[in-house]
Amino acid sequence: MRKLLAIGIGAGDPEQLTVEAVRALNGLDVVFVVDKGEEVGELAALREEICRRYVEGELRTVLVADPKRDRGAAAYSEAVEAWRRERAAAWGEAIAAGLGEGERGAFLVWGDPALYDSTLAVLERIAAAGEPALEYESIPGISSVQSLAARHRISLTRVGASVLVTTGRRLAAEGLPEAADVVVMLDAGCAFNQFTGEDLDVYWGAYLGSTDEILVAGPLAEVAAQIETVRAEARERKGWIMDTYLLRRR
Repeated sequence: MRKLLAIGIGAGDPEQLTVEAVRALNGLDVVFVVDKGEEVGELAALREEICRRYVEGELRTVLVADPKRDRGAAAYSEAVEAWRRERAAAWGEAIAAGLGEGERGAFLVWGDPALYDSTLAVLERIAAAGEPALEYESIPGISSVQSLAARHRISLTRVGASVLVTTGRRLAAEGLPEAADVVVMLDAGCAFNQFTGEDLDVYWGAYLGSTDEILVAGPLAEVAAQIETVRAEARERKGWIMDTYLLRRR
């Protein structure tokens, strides 16, 4: 039986790797690297640095071409579902060809595999189809949400209060809940600008855990424009951006 792991590798700092993840890396035969076409060299270099720093033996590397998602589709859920089907087919072929019976392979996942990442859903599809036959498991990692709170020296939770973790798309469509602070991920459209008239503080971070880390915090009405400007400049300079933020009611 083939064994696949989804290993969380943290938000950008190689030292965020857990002892469990290091142990898992050293039990692997193959690392599968998903080629998204748009991933810049420094992200690939970080994966290589993690393996160089923590893996004692030699690992085979298998490059997996990633299908393109239709980001212009009107029906978002249907587009994601179609993309995951295509991913499962492509990944299944790569696993069948690149991982032998009795071997262990892994996908290295930014942050934590359980938080806004499709790796586990794709592996579930492959395992359910039985072609190839495999078992899979998840190794947790430090997410950008955890890193955000640590860098700003805050707790995500307050006494008697709840926290909602959502996306920029849903925040823009559904607005802010009355009884929860909100952690927002995947917000390319800066949806926070819709709420500058409300009594909110924001804690924002980009490239968390890396040498390029950027942090901004303060009353949303006062720093929203700064965040949008800094975000745009950073994306233009580096060609990519990973950021998240917490909106907290006063």
